[in-house]
Amino acid sequence: MTVRPADPRRWSALADACAAALRAPGSSVRIEEPLGPRTTYRVGGPARLLAEVDSVDDLGALARVLASDAVPVLMVGRGSNLLVADAGFDGVAVVLGPTFADVAVAGSTVVAGGSALLPVVARRTAAAGLRGFEWAVGVPGTVGGAVRMNAGGHGADLAEALRDVVVVDLADAEARPVHRPPASLDLGYRRSILRPSEAVVQVTLELRAGAVGDAEAALGEIVAWRRENQPGGPNAGSVFANPIGDSAGRLIDAAGGRGMRVGSAEVSRKHANFIQADSGGSAGDVWALMDAVRRLVVASGGPLLEPETVLVGLPPLPEVDR
Repeated sequence: MTVRPADPRRWSALADACAAALRAPGSSVRIEEPLGPRTTYRVGGPARLLAEVDSVDDLGALARVLASDAVPVLMVGRGSNLLVADAGFDGVAVVLGPTFADVAVAGSTVVAGGSALLPVVARRTAAAGLRGFEWAVGVPGTVGGAVRMNAGGHGADLAEALRDVVVVDLADAEARPVHRPPASLDLGYRRSILRPSEAVVQVTLELRAGAVGDAEAALGEIVAWRRENQPGGPNAGSVFANPIGDSAGRLIDAAGGRGMRVGSAEVSRKHANFIQADSGGSAGDVWALMDAVRRLVVASGGPLLEPETVLVGLPPLPEVDR
C-alpha cells in the first residue's frame, strides 16, 4: 500500500473553511485524525480531515464547503464494518454527533437518529414490548450504518421494519434533508445504493406489538448465542457474505482456514468468518488475509466469497482464477 502524498496547505485551508461554516456547539473539525480507533478492528491510519457534525444545518453548511472542493467524503458511524488503510483516508470523514442519537417510541412506531446505537434501539424497543428488532442487540453499529448495509441477523434484517429514511447528501452543494422510501434504496443482503457521502440522519421503523417479557427474553437468547459462537476483541463481524444456501464460515472452516494467519491478522478459531486484528496490527495484513482466505476457499472447490467489510483507502480484493 502506498503512502498518500500530502498537501498540508490545501487541507489546512479546507479545515479552516469547514470550521468557519459550523455553528453547533458539538460540531468540530480536526486535521489528520486517526480513524483506526473509530473502527472495531482498531487498525488503520488517519483521515485528512474529520468533521463531527451535530446539527442538520451544519451538515448543509459542510456540504457547501466540500462541494466546492470536490473532496471525497466518508460517513463513519461505529466503524463496525470498516477496514481503513494504514495510509488512511485521503478525504473528509464525517461523524454525526449526539444530537443524532435520539430514540423515540410511540406505539409501535420508532424514530431514531442516524448515530443511535443499534443495541440501544433494540433494548429500548424491547422494553416497550415491541418485537422485530431484537436481532440488533448484538450488532455494534449505528442506525445509519445499518441502513447502508441493510444490517441483520438471526433471520431478520433492517429492511423488514424500515418505513422511512431521511438522508443528507454531503456531495450536493444544495444539501438538504430528503425523505427516502425504503424501496428507493434497493436494499438487499448486506447492501444498499447509498453512496459514501450520503448521511442517514433519521429513520422511522414500524415494529410489532408484543409482551415485554417475550421481547427481553429474545434479547437474552441472542446475547447468549453471540457470546457462545462469536469472538470478541478487535474484529468487524462477518468478513464475507454468506453465499446463497451456504455459510461463509462453514466454507472457510472446511477449506482449512480456521486459525490461518497473515502477519498481525488471524482467522478466528471461534468462528471462521471473523478475522481478528492484533493490537497495534496492520490493516494491510487484514486485507492480505482476506485475499488469502478467498483463494483458499476457491482452491478447495468453493465459491468466490464476496466481502461484507467495506474497504477504505484499500484496493478491491483481486479476482481469483477458478
